[in-house]
Amino acid sequence: MAEAPVTFSPAELERYSRNIILREIGAKGQKRLKAGKVLIVGAGGLGSPAALYLAAAGVGVLGIADGDSVDLSNLQRQVIHATSGVGTPKALSAREAIRALNPEVEVRAFEGRLAASNILEALEGYDFVLDGTDNFAAKFLINDACVIASKPFSHAGIIRWQGQLMTYVPGRGPCYRCVFRQPPPPEAVPTCREAGVIGALAGVIGCLQALEAVKYLTGAGELLTGSLLTYDALKSDFRKVRLPRRPSCPACGEERTILAPEDYGIPACGIAPPGA
Repeated sequence: MAEAPVTFSPAELERYSRNIILREIGAKGQKRLKAGKVLIVGAGGLGSPAALYLAAAGVGVLGIADGDSVDLSNLQRQVIHATSGVGTPKALSAREAIRALNPEVEVRAFEGRLAASNILEALEGYDFVLDGTDNFAAKFLINDACVIASKPFSHAGIIRWQGQLMTYVPGRGPCYRCVFRQPPPPEAVPTCREAGVIGALAGVIGCLQALEAVKYLTGAGELLTGSLLTYDALKSDFRKVRLPRRPSCPACGEERTILAPEDYGIPACGIAPPGA
């Protein structure tokens, strides 16, 4: 049965008017946004601004996956949450903030933890995935699952004053594992909890992830496919580095050996440790 055509109410036309007058988006692109479904894994520093701006842009369905609760120390950068929400599950806190911003958006909150056993099911039905997690085990799990499921996704990471992001589109460039190969040994790389992170940096990088999703859904502009964009906030310096696809990559290469997701360690931010 054919899907019903995407239409806009007068209030929606006013809400999205600044999008629609853009030559690269127009009414056709706005319809694609309204029909789009984006899964955000991690409602933290990166997922917070990304979720707010995707909701504001009019993405029809936003999935929010996070198994943690709001902590007071989160509020320095996780702007989708409020002081009154401390102790609330992040997925539910984010859902309420999105509904307050744009009630036209359907929000699917997933309070549990994603793991190898359930991540492929969680990806079903989504057009694009945002990796807003803060650890390598989660990032490799998301990468492998998205490659297996042929889902495009935006990777990003932040620490101290530095951030980076890249976009994977099936068949069009390298995946995360092509570049970073395998998770480093536990505790080899400090976390934001240990090394610190400037809050506004999360806003910059998370918003760039939202832009990647908007561009993918609408077909506007060029994606960060085959490129790693880095940002040094102290120097106000953006750099884009070309990334080759690795033919021997076990996830997306010519002879794949990763055919199912695998848990890689004990991470946080909505991804489960083995056996959890």
